[in-house]
Parts: sequence; C-alpha cells; structure tokens
Amino acid sequence: MKALITGASSGIGREIARYLASKGYDLIVVARSTDKLNALKNELSSVDVRVISVDLSREQDAVDLYEHVREEKIDFLVNNAGFGAYGSFLDVPLEKELELIHTNVCAVHILTKLFLRDMAKRDSGVILNVGSAAGFLAGPKLSSYYASKNYVVRLTEAIYEELRREGSRVKISVLCPGPVQTNFDNVANVKFSMKGLTPDYVAKYAVDQTLKGKMVITPGFSMKAVKFFERFVSEKTLTKISYNSQNRKGER
Repeated sequence: MKALITGASSGIGREIARYLASKGYDLIVVARSTDKLNALKNELSSVDVRVISVDLSREQDAVDLYEHVREEKIDFLVNNAGFGAYGSFLDVPLEKELELIHTNVCAVHILTKLFLRDMAKRDSGVILNVGSAAGFLAGPKLSSYYASKNYVVRLTEAIYEELRREGSRVKISVLCPGPVQTNFDNVANVKFSMKGLTPDYVAKYAVDQTLKGKMVITPGFSMKAVKFFERFVSEKTLTKISYNSQNRKGER
C-alpha cells in the first residue's frame, strides 16, 4: 500500500504520515521544506518513504507532481497543504490571496481530479481532503481562507455522492477540524481563543473515519456541538459571530 501526503512537513500532515506508516503504508511525502521531509523520512525507517519538494502555490507544480508519480499505484491521497492569511479583505495583498487560492483550492482540485481518475478506473483508493470547520461559515478577517475551505468541503461532498451513486468502491472524505495545535496560527498571524486538539489525535481520527467511508469528519465534541447549533442561527448572525471571533484572533 502506498500513500501520498501533501503538506507533510508539519502539523496534521506529518501526523497522518506517521499514522499511515504505522499501518504499513509506504509514503510519498510532499512539501516545500526538504529538510523537514528528510527528517520525517529518517524517522519512519520501517517503511519506504520518498521525498518530493514542490511549491503547490504554483498550479503547474500540482500537475507536475501527478505526472511524476502517475505510474505508481497511490492507494491513499491526502490533500493537506494549505495556509491562511489574516486581515481585512481590503488589506491582505492580492498576491498573498492568489497564493492561498492556488494552494488551498487549485492544488486540491487538480490532485483530486487526476488521482481520482486513476482510482475510479481500478475501482479502489482513498482520498482525504483536509478542509476545516471554517468550511461551514463565512470568515471576515480570514475571508479567503474560509472561502477556500468552503470550496474543499462542497467539492468533496459532491464527489462523495457521485461515487456513491455509481456504486464505486473509491472512498473520499473531508476533514473539518476546529483549532488544532499546529503552526497554522503563526503562518496566518492569529491566535485561537479555543484550546486546539492535538494533531496526532486529529490525524488518527481522520484516517480511521476515512477508511470507514465517512463523508465529513469533525473531530472533537466541541466542534460537533458548534456544527449542530449552526443550523438554528441565520447566516447573517453567524457571520457577525465569526467576525467577532476572528477579530479576537488578531489581538496578539
């Protein structure tokens, strides 16, 4: 068995790599940081680990990544690479937003499309797209990030239903955690008001639920409760609440 994991150099991606290795998967680990990937490779000596350094903020790199490994049978694809950019929509530089969109949206779309075609032909394979609880809301002050995760959630849900209707044995899931103890807040320049889940817990939960065929994976009781109560509140009110939450995150 072989898994390909983007954004594998840290956080959830690194923990998913560790967990899949413990389950006997050989790995292709992908990120920009070669040093961190090589350190992970040295750690996971019980399985074969291949390191590929690419920048998925460049769309062509996503296509090139697929072409580079297309002859290998990828059993488990994890689209984890992504980041956020904090600030009002008017203030965040357009170049930063486009980099975010290319990483969080375009790369996920491209890799899902290309690898899913191969999996559908052989009627086997698993895809886990890493979204966020942000994918259920609008996010003033993190507008591009929230919008990108909405795309990932809805795309995955649609593909899930198409595969189900076709009787396919290919599985696809989207992971939608709340705060996780990763480097996300430093990159996005925010701080969370809620205590985050540990990335190893989220990784194990996500992989196990994906293999069980769960469509939307929301680890932790708190986020399950938030998602349940969201259905009773108007979009306008939710957006106001979201703004207040994001505004506090910026008070570093």
